[in-house]
Amino acid sequence: MNKIKTTLILIIVLILLAANVFLGVKYISLVKELRQTQAALQTQKTNEKVLGFLKLFIKEVLKAENEVDFETRLKLENAVRSLEDEEILTQWKKFTESKTEAEAQEEVKNLLEMLVNKIKTQ
Repeated sequence: MNKIKTTLILIIVLILLAANVFLGVKYISLVKELRQTQAALQTQKTNEKVLGFLKLFIKEVLKAENEVDFETRLKLENAVRSLEDEEILTQWKKFTESKTEAEAQEEVKNLLEMLVNKIKTQ
């Protein structure tokens, strides 16, 4: 009778141990999947910000029929800063600090190219 109890307890312990190993492996797998999902979400948020700025820039600067007013410049400046990307901000400053129209056109091309390159696909 005592041997049966010991065998039964051993079987239960082994089953519980196997269950713990299984759940541990499952947990690690879910943590990895969560990290991938969080990275994809961050990429999507960044893409949405870049596209939002790009649309605003096209609408307010490239399609503008008159000189861009102070309010619009402020809106664009805030939008570019909200991207939290030093490379884009540096290129934006090059564009806004252009001295000639030819220089501004070259810098806007560089800015647009950079913005498009920042958009990531999953």
